[in-house]
Amino acid sequence: MPRLSEVIAALENLWPAERAESWDAVGTVVGEPGGHVERVLFAVDPVQEIVDEAVKLGADLLVTHHPLYLRGTTTVAASTFKGRVVHTLIKHDIALHVAHTNADTADPGVSDALAGALDLRVVRPLVPDPGDPAGRRGLGRVCELDHPLTVRELAARAAERLPATAQGIRVAGDPDATVRTVAVSGGSGDSLFDHVRAAGVDAFLTADLRHHPASEARAHGAHGAHRPLALLDAAHWATEWPWCELAAAQLDEISDRHGWGLRVHVSKTVTDPWTSQFPSPGAPN
Repeated sequence: MPRLSEVIAALENLWPAERAESWDAVGTVVGEPGGHVERVLFAVDPVQEIVDEAVKLGADLLVTHHPLYLRGTTTVAASTFKGRVVHTLIKHDIALHVAHTNADTADPGVSDALAGALDLRVVRPLVPDPGDPAGRRGLGRVCELDHPLTVRELAARAAERLPATAQGIRVAGDPDATVRTVAVSGGSGDSLFDHVRAAGVDAFLTADLRHHPASEARAHGAHGAHRPLALLDAAHWATEWPWCELAAAQLDEISDRHGWGLRVHVSKTVTDPWTSQFPSPGAPN
């Protein structure tokens, strides 16, 4: 049975903290380095519901994609919801480790997992990491389909393959347009439109698309100056959850190689904050 410090070293090798964005908060949040690890739970969000699941599972380590304290804090009082998370983790001797933007740009990373869930063939990073001479790391992925699909068919595939959420998949563009190439980015992706246009893809699948960036991206192709770009907007949580399965498989392989015998689990608890959707009467579908 490995010590926490050994497992964390393996995770840091997969997602080095120095590759995270400067504003990010990654790494180990809670945990005794000398403690032993037998069960590991992967999840997107370090919220109380997930921590309670880790307690029930008997996990020794919780690995999440989203940070607990992204902007810092002055208290871990149990009267605050994040403080209660910390108290629960420490009380039950569960460590918490975060891999966020360092997992986004990894090879393989969050967008590789998203592409894999949709059976897309990854061609290259959307925004290459200049520090990777092999050209495999970076933000987002440019992908190809094995055979052309319509926007409608691609959206239906995403709705079927990604975890179910109240939002489902929103689409901007001609549902009957043909798609051969797709850019994907797990999580919020509307800061990447310049890179998406430069990639010349037919569609862009991401999350959290805001009104103005999406409107401007559509307008770029409205008069034939650029190829019309179809937008597929999924729930943030749903686009990042496939990484949990990828990351769990990576740790499983490391455990087998070292003879650690870890029991690695992936939470299927839906922590997307949106719980219901009520379409407007007469709205386009």
